[in-house]
Amino acid sequence: MAVHSTSKLNLILCLSSTLLLLSSSHAQAESQNLEYCQKDVGYAVKISSVEILPDPVVRGQPFTFKIEAYTDAPIHSGDLIYEISYAGIEGKPAIFHHALSEETLLPVRPGSFLLTHTELLPPVTPPGTYNVKLTFDDNDGDQLTCIIFPFTIGAKSSVSAI
Repeated sequence: MAVHSTSKLNLILCLSSTLLLLSSSHAQAESQNLEYCQKDVGYAVKISSVEILPDPVVRGQPFTFKIEAYTDAPIHSGDLIYEISYAGIEGKPAIFHHALSEETLLPVRPGSFLLTHTELLPPVTPPGTYNVKLTFDDNDGDQLTCIIFPFTIGAKSSVSAI
């Protein structure tokens, strides 16, 4: 009986370690897909990760970007512009403009902070991979950061055909 219990314990430990490793590699993959718009610019706001919930996004249902960021200086106001375009296809992106106060508490104090953006795409949005270009400007028009990251819209829709 002791051998059987030890085997179960080893199996549970092995599965737990595997799940931890997989969740860690998923979080790393999200951060690795994140790119700054210009690599040689020292942006005032640094982005450490972007989490997309749910992943993949479901057409016709709200989805959320959780963006972990860092600043050395306080930020009292600003604007966030999300440009969403279908990956690999030229065309005019869908543009969503939001005040910083809609996505985090103000003022943003020096250190780490979280931007949370929820959006709803129409149920007719084609499935596939999209790119988001996020530009963050202060009220003086200075660009605090600019990042590009992909996300996926799944084929499943929340609207059923009758």
